[in-house]
Amino acid sequence: MAGYRKLSRTASQRKALLRSQATALLFHGKIITTESKAKEVRKIAEHLIALGVKEKDNFEMVKVTAKVPRKDKDGKRVKEVVDGKKVTLFDEVEKEIKKDLPSRLHARREMLKVLYPVKAPVEGKAKKVQEVDMVAKIFDEIAPKYANRNGGYTRIVKIGQRKGDAAMKVLLELV
Repeated sequence: MAGYRKLSRTASQRKALLRSQATALLFHGKIITTESKAKEVRKIAEHLIALGVKEKDNFEMVKVTAKVPRKDKDGKRVKEVVDGKKVTLFDEVEKEIKKDLPSRLHARREMLKVLYPVKAPVEGKAKKVQEVDMVAKIFDEIAPKYANRNGGYTRIVKIGQRKGDAAMKVLLELV
């Protein structure tokens, strides 16, 4: 008996399907799919959430100085002429950033192996999209919700049969 379902696809197609559905589940919180796909996606999603729960607090805050371009009241960069060339003026700013410890960095890279980049529309601006950092979303939003839970982060609810081929449709959602 195989350790996973083949889903009538080649290895690369199956991997792409499961990655995209796991990414969609973690981004939206729920997806509708067939029962066999849901059971496979559940394994992947629960593993990613478990990694996030284990490593969510494993970082240190570090102060760094960064050069930030100076901006005028309109939000445009301030430029100055030096030796006949326009040069942007920079200010030095102290920032506090999160520095991952080695085990959290490894977990982040393991998550990035599975998750696809997600682009979401920017509110209030037509046709503008920005990339969502899914790993940060797992560490900062999803993992704290499940910190005191030992597994069982997803739920499968049967909806009914699909009209075309009578495959069982299910709702796969985060608990």
